[in-house]
Amino acid sequence: MTKPEPEVTPPGGGRSDGSHAGPAPADALPDHWVARWLPAAWQPYARLSRLDRPIGTWLLLLPGWWAIALTRGEGQPLDFYLLILFGIGALVMRGAGCTFNDIVDRDFDAAVERTRLRPIPAGRVRVRQAWIWLIAQALIGFAVLIQMNSLAILLGVASLALAAIYPFMKRITWWPQFFLGLAFNWGAVLGYAAARGTLDWTTLALYAAGISWTLGYDTIYALQDKEDDALIGVKSTARLFGDHARLWIAAFYDLTLIGLAVAGGFAGLRWPFWIGLAAAACHFAWQVLTLKPGDPQDCLTKFRANRDAGMVIFAAFLFG
Repeated sequence: MTKPEPEVTPPGGGRSDGSHAGPAPADALPDHWVARWLPAAWQPYARLSRLDRPIGTWLLLLPGWWAIALTRGEGQPLDFYLLILFGIGALVMRGAGCTFNDIVDRDFDAAVERTRLRPIPAGRVRVRQAWIWLIAQALIGFAVLIQMNSLAILLGVASLALAAIYPFMKRITWWPQFFLGLAFNWGAVLGYAAARGTLDWTTLALYAAGISWTLGYDTIYALQDKEDDALIGVKSTARLFGDHARLWIAAFYDLTLIGLAVAGGFAGLRWPFWIGLAAAACHFAWQVLTLKPGDPQDCLTKFRANRDAGMVIFAAFLFG
């Protein structure tokens, strides 16, 4: 049975001191522009979309950018218009996905220390308002999608199924991170199709690499919530692997590098790619060797560091 929706002040009806915005969730960036610049009544919606936690947007965006860079022919200019479309699409569709996740998980979030201040469990946004906000973001995403070719449009619509099932996976499987990987790295397939108009084995290798990457970084992320998840019955790879989590994360990062190498080999990339891949390997090694699984702040830092790892891989594809 779900809890009754809390009473909230409608958008625009907060107190004049701005307190309607409420305190930021524990994993929000300190002194973020959402808190400093947005009107108080808008801040809960920005937080529903995780605008104050941009790392998720980067992790959703980068596999698409990898594919766009990988498909660029030698001597051809980079398609900046497509990069921008993917940037906008990642921003709004990550926001829509997070909004849906918060609607589905509102009772779980209320029971976890790190997430109890999210807008719905904190009583800042009604579920009905969250649905309206989700639809608005999805419509913007669709407007971006229809700028691409027909194959990309079909693949973009198909991705909605992956996004829809992910929030329920933590209830029925120890591997919700795998299903997150399926959804978060669909941009590699979409980007390849949008840039080249077709799919091939290179696409599959890139997609598999991205899924392994997500299994690594999201296991790190889930380490923050192991105790709370155990209390409320939420499953995760962090709980499944227990004291062996570091070894599993290392294995997932190894598989990521193998998948990227296969994609680069299929594409016939030159030596700068392999230097970039070696740099990414060093970054992953640093994450694993210095990770403190029992320190939530260190886990969050290592998780966020994957934006830099993803940018190194993007540069490798770009210059290779």
